[in-house]
Amino acid sequence: MNYIFIDSVDGISKVGIVEENRLVEYYTGEENKEKLVGNIYRARIETVLQGMEAAFVDIGEGKNAYLNIKDALNLEQIYSKEEYKINELVKGGQEIIVQVIKESQGSKGPKVTARISIPGRYLVLTPFSNKINVSRKIIGFKAVSRLKILGEKIVKENTGVIFRTMAEDVDDSLLIDEYNLLWDIYNRIQREINFLPCPKLLYRELDLVYQIVRDSFNDKNHRIIVNNKDIYDKLLLLEDYFSYDFEGKILLDKSFSMEMDVNLIKDLNEALDRRVSLKSGGHIVIDETEALTAIDVNTGKYIGNYSLDETILLTNIEAAEEILRQIRLRDIGGIVIVDFIDMRSEKDISEVLSILHNNLSKDRNKPTVVGITKLGLVEITRKRIRSTLELRNSTVCPNCKGSGRVPK
Repeated sequence: MNYIFIDSVDGISKVGIVEENRLVEYYTGEENKEKLVGNIYRARIETVLQGMEAAFVDIGEGKNAYLNIKDALNLEQIYSKEEYKINELVKGGQEIIVQVIKESQGSKGPKVTARISIPGRYLVLTPFSNKINVSRKIIGFKAVSRLKILGEKIVKENTGVIFRTMAEDVDDSLLIDEYNLLWDIYNRIQREINFLPCPKLLYRELDLVYQIVRDSFNDKNHRIIVNNKDIYDKLLLLEDYFSYDFEGKILLDKSFSMEMDVNLIKDLNEALDRRVSLKSGGHIVIDETEALTAIDVNTGKYIGNYSLDETILLTNIEAAEEILRQIRLRDIGGIVIVDFIDMRSEKDISEVLSILHNNLSKDRNKPTVVGITKLGLVEITRKRIRSTLELRNSTVCPNCKGSGRVPK
């Protein structure tokens, strides 16, 4: 069974996505703790760092934000053969419109881009691009052609649009309505640009609960379980914004509690543990570091039935599926290195890699299997937007300072 649950008690919301009765995404949010990703600001350049080809930007949210030169370039400059320097693009004291693309972590401030975008349920408005793009997950020629033709008809004033995966089977009228809604939001932002003060918040992304519903409620088998009447009412009020008919799909169940569901708690506890057991008896070990995440696969208790090669292959296949679920559930970003059990057959290696590739589409955060290194390790990259589940739910031990070892 697939569903989204919203467990909101005492101002703290726990939001989870369940697919085939397994927890695959989990987020928590406090009502008084604002998230910054997606917000658009009228900001001021504080410091230009020529040695780092970057700048620090005051967005009015405590720590200055970080603007890399790649995020300061417009599309014309990106595709130009000319090389640019950060001091040619921005100057100290200059006012600039930026959007947060990564939350602050530790001592680091949030990361921003000058190429803003406004997301909807079915499409994303890209004001600083005149390109019409379609999600790579839409593979049918007719579907892609239809959306590109529609995009050419509806775009205004040399702006662009990205059709999301959910747009594939949606009527043109709904897509046009959503485009017009996003265009109105962009116009409101434009009207606020020249008004003091600076820095200034111009657009706030949806709160966590509504953002998850907008971005993830995309399957006909999905339903939403809510135990909070206020959130339930707000979801119904936002029905037009989501461009979706919630009738029969959203359930108010005041008795629902994540803590009372044994399977959900088991999946969550496992996601906070270093070791994850596989059904066969094997297991994987996940170690998160600042530079990368290392995952090791072991046969454990699994001894197979026929041959060593078959035992290794079946363990690696099971591990591949579980690894992608854990990466998604733990919200692991950056570089992930997987040490599968050594396989001698090229056919077996291809089969395991195929499992990885086929399951990537389930993750809306677009992971990529880079390939196999010379040492036989599989390298995966995934966009890092926020802190991992472990960092959000734990603190460094004050005694060992995170080393995890007892001195002699």
